[in-house]
Amino acid sequence: MATSRSPAARTVISGCAVLSPLAEDLDAFRDALHRGQSAISHDPVEAPVHTPGGLPGAWLRVFSLSAWAHRHLTPLAADRLVRVAHRCALPAQTATCVAASAIADARLEPADIQGLVVLVAGNNLSLAQQARAALAAVREPPAVRASYALDHLDTDCIGAISEATGATAAGWTVGAASASGNAALIQAWRTVATGEAERVLVVAPVTDLSLSEFLAYQRAGAMATLAGHTDPDPVCAPFDRSRTGFVYGQGAAAVVVERLDSARSRSAPARAELLGHGQRLDGHRGARPEVGGQVAAMQAALKSAGLDVIDVDAVNAHATGSLLGDEVEAASLLAVFGEGSRVRVNATKALTGHCLSAAGLIEAVACSLQLTYGFIHPNPALREPIDDRLPLVGRAAEERETRVMLSNSFAFSGINTAVVLAAVDREMTWRR
Repeated sequence: MATSRSPAARTVISGCAVLSPLAEDLDAFRDALHRGQSAISHDPVEAPVHTPGGLPGAWLRVFSLSAWAHRHLTPLAADRLVRVAHRCALPAQTATCVAASAIADARLEPADIQGLVVLVAGNNLSLAQQARAALAAVREPPAVRASYALDHLDTDCIGAISEATGATAAGWTVGAASASGNAALIQAWRTVATGEAERVLVVAPVTDLSLSEFLAYQRAGAMATLAGHTDPDPVCAPFDRSRTGFVYGQGAAAVVVERLDSARSRSAPARAELLGHGQRLDGHRGARPEVGGQVAAMQAALKSAGLDVIDVDAVNAHATGSLLGDEVEAASLLAVFGEGSRVRVNATKALTGHCLSAAGLIEAVACSLQLTYGFIHPNPALREPIDDRLPLVGRAAEERETRVMLSNSFAFSGINTAVVLAAVDREMTWRR
């Protein structure tokens, strides 16, 4: 297996961070995953915009850049972050938060930080900001701020991260719609593996939607509404017959990717090893998923990891709760792993909502924590599985020696990605 390679040849995630309504630090995120706690709200008052069917979501309701920074960073780092990002749009604000937190988790020194390559996962991140500016532009007189020329761009996240953290090596965005988190993680892996950089900071900001996107998703039948749902009836139910569409989540994540020997030289945590990856296109535009492309991406990931299906302990499915998407992914998983497989399948979006561009990276962090602490989080909304042959985790966490996980992220325009993660340093002291 790939884990027999020398530390110099092994690539790991050495630092992680999350910012989500579910949790804003790793310990709380781990505990919430284990409990199967959902951050999805049924209260339409909590939604920043309102649609005819009612809009459920996992909302960052009380996020304050200054308050977050001073809770999680040193006073000097917090003041620097707030000075840089306080006038940025929400995506860049959340990007700077998780970037600074992941750097701290990786125990990087100033010289290490300076050499970081920065990859921002996502595209069209500030749609709400653009909608507000469009409305301001038609007022008399127009009320568009000059700074909008900068802060509507996805690349503002790169500049804000660089200034707030001191990372000055290189930077770019990696856009692949809902597969952006995985795509950026794969690109970081390639950057380290080829020796182009010693370490890479991957940051997936919040994707901030406007009313236009919410309405379009609902009218297309892709996004769930509150119609027919009352708390605690789950509105996001991946792989369940009751599913009615995906539920939006506001979440961000960041990871540091580097060689295992580099992380160990600083006594930094090796939270997960990156073993394999696969990317495949369906060959068409639009939102219709295809079994062939998903199967090809998963098989390519396993092949690059040097693993067979029997080596995989669990799969973090893309599973958004969409009517067609879940059905296609269920068929794809059965095609890859077969009936009666020992693999276990869960879906993090039932807990976090669908965080769009950030989903893959948030779920990579979730996989890392499950691998490190020896559990597989539950599917709390699962009542009537769409296919009894699918080896789904039930409504309680499973405690088991999980060594290898495969994590799927699929996207509109037929973009299919899968990554294979493995445990490195098992932590046995967590008190559940």
